Amino acid sequence: MAGPTTAERGERQQESSDPPLARRRLRRSRLRTIIILTVVLTLLGGGSVWLLYGSKWLRVERVSVAGTRVLTPEQVLDAADTPVGAPLISVDTEAIEARLRRKLPRIDEVDVVRSWPHGISLKVMERTPVLMVQKGGKFIEVDDEGVRFATVSTPPKGVPALELTVSRSSSAAASLRRFGEARLVREAVRVAGAIPAAVSQDTLVVKVRSYDDISLELRDGRTVAWGSGEKGAAKARTLTALMKASPRARHFDVSVPTAPASSAS
Repeated sequence: MAGPTTAERGERQQESSDPPLARRRLRRSRLRTIIILTVVLTLLGGGSVWLLYGSKWLRVERVSVAGTRVLTPEQVLDAADTPVGAPLISVDTEAIEARLRRKLPRIDEVDVVRSWPHGISLKVMERTPVLMVQKGGKFIEVDDEGVRFATVSTPPKGVPALELTVSRSSSAAASLRRFGEARLVREAVRVAGAIPAAVSQDTLVVKVRSYDDISLELRDGRTVAWGSGEKGAAKARTLTALMKASPRARHFDVSVPTAPASSAS
């Protein structure tokens, strides 16, 4: 049998050599693509770093304040001490929040937000007093968590006074030792938050003698024996019904809400 001709051998050699050549060309093409992409990404990365940190386009130019009620925007701005002129990306928002809480205890919550391209927004929520403690000629505001957060010269309008007058009885002294003053204050706050709205606006004093001996003094001389801060919702409903049933009564007792009492003297 005759062997392959010279032409046939050449075609076979060409077929066997073409795939490796094509693969080498493909690898070189991919390598060039990778190099080009690497260079482009490097340039973009370097440009982004310069844009964020080195350029004048993304720097702090203004600081805004929202949410103040008693505090002034100027007080918040001073306490925040935001680095105006610094790159916006470098501003430590957590440090600003910490400064505001430390310098202005009236602030309950604060959110520091970058407002691109040139602003910082300070959004604050102030504490709301639910009780006040008179000390000398000043008034200490107490919020709904029992935190004494501000001392003012004028009593906040519509906020009852807190009187912590632990009696000398052995039970009252034991209550103070067991719970501590801070816990008794929190119980008073708990009671203040449960008072019915119609009664709350007339409440002048929340008086604490012990953990389970808390009473209310109302504007017209009426009093309410509330007991402890427990079962506040039930006591509020009972007090509302009791006052409607006995409009001329001067003293009400809802310390045991299932067995309330009222009297005219």
